[in-house]
Amino acid sequence: MTDHTRIDALSPGTFSLDGEEIDFGPGESILEAATRTGHYIPHLCWHPDFGAKGSCRLCTVKINGRIGAACTVQAASGQEVFSNTEELNAQRKTLLQMIFIEGNHFCPSCEKSGNCKLQATAYEMGMEGPHFEEFYPDRRVDASHPDLLLDLNRCILCSLCVRASHDVDRKDVFAIGGHGIQTHLLINSPSGKMVDSALTATDRAANVCPVGAILHKREGFCVPIGQRAFDIKPISAQIEESKP
Repeated sequence: MTDHTRIDALSPGTFSLDGEEIDFGPGESILEAATRTGHYIPHLCWHPDFGAKGSCRLCTVKINGRIGAACTVQAASGQEVFSNTEELNAQRKTLLQMIFIEGNHFCPSCEKSGNCKLQATAYEMGMEGPHFEEFYPDRRVDASHPDLLLDLNRCILCSLCVRASHDVDRKDVFAIGGHGIQTHLLINSPSGKMVDSALTATDRAANVCPVGAILHKREGFCVPIGQRAFDIKPISAQIEESKP
């Protein structure tokens, strides 16, 4: 029996996103097609240059009445997709609140403020505060590398550095280890520190972090607060500007 759904997903076509027709190419996910056409679906762990992980769940949408991650579900002709709804945005706000309380995110003192996707997405979703009791976990800062700083307090486990190191740099410097609340980023080196790893400042893995977990030394606040990407325009407006 022919799998018509798979055939539709591998062929170009259109689907409906919040009532608007979106064109997609062969093999594109819902999130890929939406982003390419200038439509914003909130996300943190997805990047157009890497395979989808579906770990943050912020891009959760309703597809023909069923819940799915927009980054992992392939677009198919005739799909009716809803993203910008009160219910889904409320769930996203809760997820963001949980990310903030699980780590140590102090935006006013963070060098990444204004360029941080977590912060920008929280603003987009109208997050007023953490809501839940904060954990304040004891996490280390690795300043051993001559050019880079790793602050695990800000890591959101998006695994983008893991994928970049494996797929682009071919070094496998990073990995994710542990379970549950003990899940954390691992460094592939004899000492477990960046100074003994193969990571360099020009590696893709050192430049893909969406938050302030991996920072370049001696470059802090080169762009003043107030003049940064998300200070100037919200994250959704920047996606919309790419619309043909």
